[in-house]
Formats: sequence, C-alpha cells, structure tokens
Amino acid sequence: MFRTKFRLTAAATVSLLALTLAGCSDSSDEPAASSGTTETAAPADTAATETAETEATRTEEAAVEQPAAPVTPAVQAPAADGDVDMAAVLEPGPLKEMALGDENAPVTIVEYMSMTCPHCASFHADNFKPLVEKYVDTGKVRFILREFPFDPRAAAAIMLARCAPENQFFPMVDVLFKQQRNWATAPDGREALLQIARLAGFTQESFEACLTNQKLLDDVNAVKTKAANEFGIQSTPSFIINGKRYPGNMSIETMSAIIDPLL
Repeated sequence: MFRTKFRLTAAATVSLLALTLAGCSDSSDEPAASSGTTETAAPADTAATETAETEATRTEEAAVEQPAAPVTPAVQAPAADGDVDMAAVLEPGPLKEMALGDENAPVTIVEYMSMTCPHCASFHADNFKPLVEKYVDTGKVRFILREFPFDPRAAAAIMLARCAPENQFFPMVDVLFKQQRNWATAPDGREALLQIARLAGFTQESFEACLTNQKLLDDVNAVKTKAANEFGIQSTPSFIINGKRYPGNMSIETMSAIIDPLL
C-alpha cells in the first residue's frame, strides 16, 4: 500500500502547486469366418444384452479413468479493518460529493484515493469498470470517490479534476490515472499536468487559476483530515462499504464477496 505521509500548509502548498510541482468410434466386430462346423447363433435378445453390458462396462471404466475436473474455490470476503459510522461518513463535507449510482442503492462504497498512488491507479484500471457495470449501473451500489492526496502533485491533479466540468470529473480522473507514470514522476510535473489539462479544455489561465485556488486546496485537505481523524483512513486506496473499512486494492471478485451478502 501507498503509505507516504503528507502534510500541507496553505502557503507552502500553493507555492508548490503553482511554482514547482516537483517530484499490473467404436467399430462393429467382423463376423467370424465359417470353419465348416455348425454353430448355433446366440438368440438376438441375448446378443443385444451382452453388447449393452459390454458398452456399460466400457463406460464405467472410462468414468473411473477420467480425472475429475479441478474445483475452483470461491473467493472469500476479507475481514474488515474496522467499523465506521456510515451516517457520519455520508454527512455533507466542504466539497460536492462525486458519486455514481442510485442514492437509494442498498450498498454504498466510499473510496479514498491519492492520484499519485500506483495501487489506486491499478484499482481504477482493472476493477473500477467491472464494479460499475456489475453493481452501480444495476442500481445495487452507490459509489463515492473522495480525495486523500499524499503529496502536492496528487493534490494538484485532483484539484484539476474538480475544476473540470462536473460531468468530466470521472473521465478526467480516469485519464490522470492512465497517464500517472507520465506526470507523477516527470521532472516538470507542472508542464506534464498542463498538457493533460489542455485535452480537457483548460487554458493556461484556467489551469493557473485552478492550482492557485486556496479555498479548493483547503477543502481537499479538509476531506483528507476528516477521513484520517474520524474514519481511520491511513492508506490508499481505502474503501468504506456499508460501515466497514477495507484498506488496499481489491479485485472485483473480492469486492463481490463483500457486496453480495449485503444485497
């Protein structure tokens, strides 16, 4: 898991964001030739019975010799890392909730993620789409994505996603995760993020305005602080599922093992 500790002060962070941003066939038997000796043929019923018995014996022998197909064990749901007051988790915060799915779905999943976390990128590359298709689009799960940045670049990236049009939030998060290696470790993180932001319609001016928005940065950090202090979130990705906390990247099979009993 990605466990780098991160702390931002207002002035220092804006400076970092705005100025530096440094840094998974059976054939029938032939009739016997005549030998001149008279032989009495077996009655038709008897011959048929013997043939059937022979075939049954062969079938039984084949069944005995055939190895059994391997049995794939069912995925077991992992034990929760702890219990969380779900009502408190769902209380409105300083930022608009970025959510997918029916508000009345029987299961609510809150993911805390950092945009520079490779485990978060792996989850969104391999398991997020199957989760949405299987549970969110079918009305079984409401999925909420929240910020938990570990470093200035992670904060900058999620701020840009927040500054994009609301209907572009999840698509931009997806692009940023797919391009994570390109911008998260680039010598000039600012320029790398600008190139991605331009594809989402940002201008130089709107890019600068977003990254120097102190209130937005404060709100992002407030979401992280509350998650750490009140809900026990210490690493990313971490999921809260109907009041249970599960840290770490989880496959769709593992998530299904958690979700299905709740439906």
